[in-house]
Amino acid sequence: MSQFEGREVGIMRTSWLASANDPASDFPLQNLPYGVFDSGRGPRIGVAIGDQILDLHSCVTHDLLAGLPETVSAACAAPMLNSLMALGPSVALRRRLSELLDARQASHLTQARVAQHLVPMGAAVMQVPAAIGDYSDFYSSIHHASRVGALFRPESPLLPNYKYVPIGYHGRASSIVVSGTSIRRPCGQIKLPDSGPCFGPSQSLDYELEVGFFVGSGNPFGQPIPIADAEQHIFGLCLVNDWSARDIQSWEYQPLGPFLAKSFATTISPWIVPLEALAPYRVPASARPAADPALLSYLQSPDSARAAINLSLEVYLQSSSMRQSGLDPQLIARSNLRDLYWTLPQMLAHHASNGCNLRPGDLLATGTVSGPDPGSEGCLLELKRNPGPLRLANGETRRFLENGDQVTLRAYCQQPGLPRIGFGECTGTIAGAA
Repeated sequence: MSQFEGREVGIMRTSWLASANDPASDFPLQNLPYGVFDSGRGPRIGVAIGDQILDLHSCVTHDLLAGLPETVSAACAAPMLNSLMALGPSVALRRRLSELLDARQASHLTQARVAQHLVPMGAAVMQVPAAIGDYSDFYSSIHHASRVGALFRPESPLLPNYKYVPIGYHGRASSIVVSGTSIRRPCGQIKLPDSGPCFGPSQSLDYELEVGFFVGSGNPFGQPIPIADAEQHIFGLCLVNDWSARDIQSWEYQPLGPFLAKSFATTISPWIVPLEALAPYRVPASARPAADPALLSYLQSPDSARAAINLSLEVYLQSSSMRQSGLDPQLIARSNLRDLYWTLPQMLAHHASNGCNLRPGDLLATGTVSGPDPGSEGCLLELKRNPGPLRLANGETRRFLENGDQVTLRAYCQQPGLPRIGFGECTGTIAGAA
């Protein structure tokens, strides 16, 4: 943890913007996540603070970021985050933004100047925050892998390689959409148990609760990233819902793995939370028992005591009927990022271990994050082992998603003496097939 980060979290500092001091807010002064928004003047980079967005393009134009390196100022004035990501962790920028918004550090004159460049969140349309060149998805929750594996291989749920190598696949970047985008039910080839293959809308549409992390500074082609340096290449984290058509998936995935069952849509939350904001919530990884196979050296973290993040994850479901009746979304699952078998640095270091060149704005995701206990299942597929379907508050039941269902993912770090660091929402509503 840097000196700035230690000072930042060691004192419960407050902002002069009252909404940022609400204990229920996802975006206190200690968070300051990055995103891209449009309030009628085209896409701009912004930072979330309370219920407002600080327009960084406008801050640059009005000399509020004077004194920072020219490369940082130019990146803040860009329409997407890739240039800022390429610079790596920007402690100087984060310090300046914190000073501008801090109730003790910002003078009344400074507060008045900064207030002119705040945009209400309700007046902005959030965008995909970066030009995502590539997207890779992992399978890093052993609890998810074990439950799904047991559906197909009850005697041996995990494949022999699971505890040795972070499993992943290359996803489709073009169909990544921002929270709030409707998700059209995909069509595909399906093999029913008692008939031949047919083509039609998926009847087994599922969500997947995941956490994504954006690559900051990349690596040259052919040059691996040592695990000791991996976190320096992570710009920040977001929420990911990697929608899955399970009936299409079960027919097509052999022998090469996920394809059309995954590529139709992936939803991400609009705000990217910097690793610096999550520093106080770092914990040891908990899902690898001492009796498991020893890690190969390139996957051994030099700081195992802080390898994981105590990040609470939640899934909410609201059917069309629930919305019409005024019923709130129902919490249907809760898990935690600390329960992953493979950590974020291990995933990134493994991805680049063969010399694969990661680039600023590339997105990596954890795969479904599930916990060990009932109620921590990160997708509906895992519930197939239960005797009955998921029951909603209005009496409806679900094995898989129906048209009109709205799925919302939320995440936050919170513990006594520290502020709540939230991720906002990752929401998608299922629409009928084309």
